[in-house]
Amino acid sequence: MTQISSRMTFFYKRVFPIIWFGFLAAIMIGPAVIGMNTGQTPDPMVFIAPVVMMVFGFFIMKKLVFGLVDQVLDAGDALLVKNGAQQEQIPLADITNISYVQMMNPPQVTLSLRRPTTFGEKVTFCAPTRLMPFATSPVIDDLIKRVDAARRRGR
Repeated sequence: MTQISSRMTFFYKRVFPIIWFGFLAAIMIGPAVIGMNTGQTPDPMVFIAPVVMMVFGFFIMKKLVFGLVDQVLDAGDALLVKNGAQQEQIPLADITNISYVQMMNPPQVTLSLRRPTTFGEKVTFCAPTRLMPFATSPVIDDLIKRVDAARRRGR
């Protein structure tokens, strides 16, 4: 089985949020500690701006990153989808549509399914990253052709 999802998914889902929220927390804690040591009161914007950025970042990450499955493997006539301890095998003929958004970071692929799975009616994963950002992914193009062929055989 070959992996068709990006190997960067772990970074996007687990590491980047820690870096983002940690950096913003450090921006808030630093002036507070310095203010306590010097006896000066920090400007309230030092606390308000990072909190706003945390809230904004959380909702953006919830929409774009937290819903991604961890790994998608190509098993020939099916895809093996893994997310945490859950995994499910989805036959190619059960995929009704493949939506590939490459102008997004991370680039995302959404599979619309004929039958709901443990992951729902749609499965979204991070597409493999490419050096040419405006070019389509040959892995995803091949998957689209194979899903179309599997649906034709199923008729």
